[in-house]
Amino acid sequence: MALMSLKGFRFCARKAAASRSALMTLSKSLSFISGQQQSPRCSPLAMRMWHSKGKFQYVLSRNIHVPVRIQSLSANEAAHLCGDPGSSPVSDNRWMDEQMFFRKLQGLDTSKEIFEFLSSLEIMSDIMASAALQRISEMEVDGSGLKNSEGILENEVFRALCFQFKYESSKLSSTGLLSALQALIKLRVDPQGSLIMNLLSEGQERLEKGQLTTKNLCDFGEALLELEGPSCVILEQILSRMQEKDITKCSPSEMVTVYRMLQRSVREREQYQDLLNRMNNVTLTIASQLSPRFLSIVLNSLVVLHQTQAVSLVIALCKHSVKHVPYFTDDELVHVLEAFLYFGHRQQIFTEALERHVPKSLFAMRPETVSTVMKYCCQKMILSKPIFDAVAEVFISGADGFTTEQIAECLVPFGTLNYLPPSAPLLFGKLESVLCTRFGQFQPHTLLKLLHSCVLVQRYPVNFLAKIFSPYFLQQLKAQPPGLDRFVTSQLTQLFLTATLECPFYEGPKLLPKYQVKAFLMPGSSLDVHLLNRVKNGLLYLLKKRIYFASEVSTPYFYTVDIEIKLDEEGFVLPAAQLEEVHRRLALCVDGQNRFCINSHHLLGEEAIKQRHLKLLGYEVVQIPFFEIESLNNCRRMAAYLHKKIFPHAYGLRC
Repeated sequence: MALMSLKGFRFCARKAAASRSALMTLSKSLSFISGQQQSPRCSPLAMRMWHSKGKFQYVLSRNIHVPVRIQSLSANEAAHLCGDPGSSPVSDNRWMDEQMFFRKLQGLDTSKEIFEFLSSLEIMSDIMASAALQRISEMEVDGSGLKNSEGILENEVFRALCFQFKYESSKLSSTGLLSALQALIKLRVDPQGSLIMNLLSEGQERLEKGQLTTKNLCDFGEALLELEGPSCVILEQILSRMQEKDITKCSPSEMVTVYRMLQRSVREREQYQDLLNRMNNVTLTIASQLSPRFLSIVLNSLVVLHQTQAVSLVIALCKHSVKHVPYFTDDELVHVLEAFLYFGHRQQIFTEALERHVPKSLFAMRPETVSTVMKYCCQKMILSKPIFDAVAEVFISGADGFTTEQIAECLVPFGTLNYLPPSAPLLFGKLESVLCTRFGQFQPHTLLKLLHSCVLVQRYPVNFLAKIFSPYFLQQLKAQPPGLDRFVTSQLTQLFLTATLECPFYEGPKLLPKYQVKAFLMPGSSLDVHLLNRVKNGLLYLLKKRIYFASEVSTPYFYTVDIEIKLDEEGFVLPAAQLEEVHRRLALCVDGQNRFCINSHHLLGEEAIKQRHLKLLGYEVVQIPFFEIESLNNCRRMAAYLHKKIFPHAYGLRC
């Protein structure tokens, strides 16, 4: 650790800035002993640096009123940061002064006050000086950069400190060196300038010699992450040293820094997997102590590093994220939601926390955050009417701020989860306006997904169907991944069927047969085989013979009917294989939980449009939802339920 003396005096010089050698020559003509003798009062001002060997150097610096003295301590003297409870060979008064410095520093609210405070000091350590720079960076740097660039970087005290750190880097303590490096990078000092390069070089030299503590390594890594330059080689050296350290002694902030360094070195993930495993185990024990920022960073790192085996840690972090929902920034909330999606995790209490916080905060959120919230709800099949209603209002008033991909992520969930908000007319009117002006900006697959979701809730994009069915658009779909796979052709076919059945006034191009599927692929609403078998057993008990119903029947209309029953004109049940005298066809839709929004009885869009289209195709649709039959635990009770459901007016059946 080095000591800096700040005692006001002036001496003569002809130029406001001069080379280091010229200033050293000037220093020979001046005689001072430990700063006790006063210099002549002239202008401009200089910075004086005193080394333990007793040599003096005088350095000119424009408008600087503060002389700074650096003294190198002996090798066995320990360096302490603010609040470090360790013992120090420095005198008690010296240590108390340092404590008082940090308390005073935390009470200052502006960089101007800090610079005035530093100017008034007689002596301070390099750690104190770097802490002052850190405090200034905290106050003056935000998401848009340095708020008062000229006022900071041109300040005489700041320039004096920078000169000192630049030319005396080898005499600084590791703590002071790396803390100053962090602060100067945050303050947007030229990363290619000699000041930063000198500090980086000195830090790397100490790193290679193994002279850095665990905290020093984390501080160095934090500085490099902020620098975002070609520093991957040094990061790898830091991580290699970290593998030798005891991770259990790291603070939460240090753990987060190591996760971020590992995230930057994602290509070498396997090389550091042992370190990752140890970190995951330690983080599990402190998960409840992490701040909203730290928690989101760790979750984001686990996603980037593909830590799918860290199940316990992910569950713990997701659990503790609930209490932080109101306090997450936009970026932090996005990281948390993406982690929930990546790891396939869902918690009802987290959803409830979102429902309490998001609707009242959506208008202040960035489009990316809004679209991520909707993507989370869509993939988890969460129909949150408060969130959906608020998103509709946000889109109506601010659609121009959304990218085409974000527009799709916001609106596709309405179709997927089969929900129309109270503002539906305005919402889809706004969407039509956006499509008219930005149609060509949409990626083909994004556009198809968006228009398909509209028809799920009976909003028909008739004005755009001709473009969708055109050979040019179909070629665009084919040229981009995933191409014209079965899922994409299912969406095209369902759009075509919708135009045919529900938009008879549409007279534009049709979808060519070669792009049509024989049966729709609807992975989100697949058949619950166990539930189907229970219904089939109940029907067998009711109808006596298996020939009177058929299951999983393919129709000429692209849909598969779960169970089909045929009736003649008088209402008698016909054998399933019979083709003549069929007067009525019953389509039994056996709807398991996966065909409904999570924790609700609200049918998903894919199943809703299927039942709507089956009715238009002449079927009598009988819905058999899971929640009506889950308590029917034997065939007799199931048969009684089916009798009432399928034949509500018949007292008996004649087959």
